[in-house]
Amino acid sequence: MEKLSTHFSVWEFERSQTAKRLGIANKMEPEHIENAKALCENVLEPLRKHLNMPIKISSGFRSVELNKAIGSKTARSQHCKGEAVDIDMDGYYQTTNAEVFRWLLNNTDFDQIIWEFGDDKNADWIHVSYSKSKEKQRNEVLRAVRTDKGVEYHKYI
Repeated sequence: MEKLSTHFSVWEFERSQTAKRLGIANKMEPEHIENAKALCENVLEPLRKHLNMPIKISSGFRSVELNKAIGSKTARSQHCKGEAVDIDMDGYYQTTNAEVFRWLLNNTDFDQIIWEFGDDKNADWIHVSYSKSKEKQRNEVLRAVRTDKGVEYHKYI
């Protein structure tokens, strides 16, 4: 099994129930793997070390076809580049998505972090990205909310 870092594998990033169900190939190319390695080294490994437990990646790499199949309107998604993951720790371990969000916000250099839906106390999941191609990470903090017009992203802080 090809490793991205000490605790993360290519398999974890490519794994997708939707891709499996729809018969969509979801394979990372070498440039995606390099991007995912940077994400693991700079964001996921520090989080793993802090929590001292496995990280539940609910969505990692997405091929353009898979991204479209799940309803994303853009092929520019950082998931399609291997630069982003969605983390959902609720119900798996003794931590919450809110705790993960706050720790990442205060302890890592990230490109983007999104409190995905949920309520004021806890997110349904956390999106976090890191871009090795950028000289400086944006450290953009957003909150995704559902409205009658669809999904909107607002500055979180």
